[in-house]
Amino acid sequence: MKSNIQVSVRSLVEYASRSGDISLGFMGPNRPVEGIYGHQAVQHTRPENYTAEVPISHIRETETICLNITGRIDGIFEEHGRVIIDEIKTTLGDLEKVADQENLSHWAQAKIYAYMYAAAHHMDEIDAQITYYHLPSGEALERRKSFSFPELERFFHEIVGPYLEWMDRIISWERERDESISALDFPFPRYRPGQRKMAVHVYRAIKDGTQLMVQAATGIGKTMAVLFPAIKAMGQGNGAKIFFLTARTTGKAAAEQAMDELRQKGLRFKSLTITAKEKICPNPDKTCTGEDCPYARGYYDRIDKAVEQTFLETDAYTRKAIEEAAKTYMICPFEFSLDLSLWVDCIICDYNYVFDPRVFLRRFFLEKRTDYILLIDEAHNLVDRARDMFSAALRKKVLMDVRRLLKDPLPNIYRSIGRINAWMVKARKECEEEGGARSQQAPPVDLYPRLRRFLKLSEKWLAENRPTPFRDDLLALYYDVLGFLRISEYYNEGHVTRFEREKRDLFVKLFCIDPSRHLAGILNRCRSVVFFSATITPADYFRHILGCKETTDWLEVPSPFPAKHFSILISDHISTYYRQRHRTKGDVYQAIRTVVCQRPGNYMVFFPSYEYLAMVHERFLTECPEVETIVQTPAMLESDREDFLARFSEDNPDSLVGFVIMGGIFGEGIDLVGERLSGAIIVGVGLPALSPERDLIKDYYDGLSSNGFKYAYVYPGINRVFQAAGRVIRSDEDRGVVLLIDDRFTRSEYRSLFPVGWRPTVIRNNRAMAARLERFWRS
Repeated sequence: MKSNIQVSVRSLVEYASRSGDISLGFMGPNRPVEGIYGHQAVQHTRPENYTAEVPISHIRETETICLNITGRIDGIFEEHGRVIIDEIKTTLGDLEKVADQENLSHWAQAKIYAYMYAAAHHMDEIDAQITYYHLPSGEALERRKSFSFPELERFFHEIVGPYLEWMDRIISWERERDESISALDFPFPRYRPGQRKMAVHVYRAIKDGTQLMVQAATGIGKTMAVLFPAIKAMGQGNGAKIFFLTARTTGKAAAEQAMDELRQKGLRFKSLTITAKEKICPNPDKTCTGEDCPYARGYYDRIDKAVEQTFLETDAYTRKAIEEAAKTYMICPFEFSLDLSLWVDCIICDYNYVFDPRVFLRRFFLEKRTDYILLIDEAHNLVDRARDMFSAALRKKVLMDVRRLLKDPLPNIYRSIGRINAWMVKARKECEEEGGARSQQAPPVDLYPRLRRFLKLSEKWLAENRPTPFRDDLLALYYDVLGFLRISEYYNEGHVTRFEREKRDLFVKLFCIDPSRHLAGILNRCRSVVFFSATITPADYFRHILGCKETTDWLEVPSPFPAKHFSILISDHISTYYRQRHRTKGDVYQAIRTVVCQRPGNYMVFFPSYEYLAMVHERFLTECPEVETIVQTPAMLESDREDFLARFSEDNPDSLVGFVIMGGIFGEGIDLVGERLSGAIIVGVGLPALSPERDLIKDYYDGLSSNGFKYAYVYPGINRVFQAAGRVIRSDEDRGVVLLIDDRFTRSEYRSLFPVGWRPTVIRNNRAMAARLERFWRS
């Protein structure tokens, strides 16, 4: 049976005839709209016999493929008895220079359309014309050529031939991939307890095209429990591509490892890890143009060979593999990964490549309906990440800093920023009258025209790509304003506008409280979505806030490890309320010391804030100097994080106590197996710090369900607690203790949220705790 493939004329030409440099010089976001206006302007000047926007298709068959080539001709008309195919291109550059350049892609597109039309109408000859339209001036220049049908037919086969060869290779690969999937067994001798149940639910959700939420305790093997069934389902035709979404580098590494383990058992499956451009760029101090960067120079002359050879050589396109191939072929590694993404089976990437309206992968997620499978790792993190993605802010000071640079060289842009500043001065005064901060339900619609005026003027100058000392500052401000206006298009009843005065500065933010509708719009385009995490409680909260369907299934999988290996204690006689922290810091210190002194080992103590951490750590140093401590600091680099974790060694001769922040870089995504971590002491219920934005969240959800405080504070806090506790038991051999310090942990509103399998013991004093721990460690 032949494979049916549909491709647009534009995509076909881009594959077969692209050449030259990457040129990521400035191009405004309105160019597509301006391009449409340019097309219409040209079409309105044409004679009466001119027909605009003519749909056309052509079938090309081989022994294995039925290729349906589709497109839309900009215009067709007759002149002096000859049919003319009109291909319209818009430009901001020098019109004569652009028109006189023999742009191979432009002519290839025009000639393919001419061939398709001539073939459909049995014509021996036809003319093709490219009309170049200058957007700023409205002037146009035409370049016309005449072609015989045999000439066009030869050209058509020259273009289509390589594409068909590539499609044959892709089809052959997919056949080989599916055969390997069919023969694939689970890669380990047995499933861990609960892992098979999770895998079965994931498979059914993908097969049935539904959504699933899974809360699975640490140690289940969640990554394998979602990837294995997703791959099996895809091998049976249930899904076109897998997107494994994760917020952390450790999540990417876990997915890559799971893929490698499956490949060792015979799986053929191509996976690609997308690394952020700023992290993978080999020349971060250069612009993305052929003039400045050798990896951009001639990129399109080498990319096809690079993709084809890399596709043949390996199945795992990790960051290292992408960087090595990029060096071999001297191509931009980030653009290479995007080009390669079209042909792989699984993409491992950050949430923002799917959800963020500013950077999502448009090549995949512009369609209203797709056959993609989303596997969302550590899904509890998506809540705040989604709020950030659908929020945007501007600062008065940033605007004024750029404005000062533009007074003489760009007076029009200078004045446009002045009008924005005048609006902000007025808004700042209103803030001062309300105590320095205020919020409103309505968007700041009277600000938008001033911002659009700034964008329009800036675009015109930036499009010239002139190097100047202030260009980078203006460009950064341009993108800040553009992002602000782009988010304004998503503004709905789930948003508020925040104003905050900081001395003479003003902070204006479109704050997304409820991202559920925006997320739902993306989730509902996909075949199936699986959310999974060790902490995604309670289910109704996450279903609501993540935009899930009401029919989304829920599965909770308890810990696979023996309960006797895990001692959970609650010290309910200590209050960690903010107002009482100074009074009880000695009690907290004594509780920590009691745990640490019962057994030498490595421990982590989790605090809700740096201030609280410093308060207790100072007391610990004074009273217990013989115990070594290590402290998390703000803004730690990746290397600092690795050095910190390296201190937690099984070979430490004495105890080590790490003082860290709950919900921070050590609160999840770390794997300290065995003796590397003996216990975790969690101080407080993890409530986020009081803030204007948290209070806005509270007020919003109070208006919907009277659960505002839980949505804003309790649920995010308790998930931080569970994540911290999950650091302790990571394998069958691990044994460890978790101490929860706060009297609120004994209340029903918190106890009802505890994971299945938790059996905490309430401890009234440190003597009882010492006795309990002594028995636990002895047993």
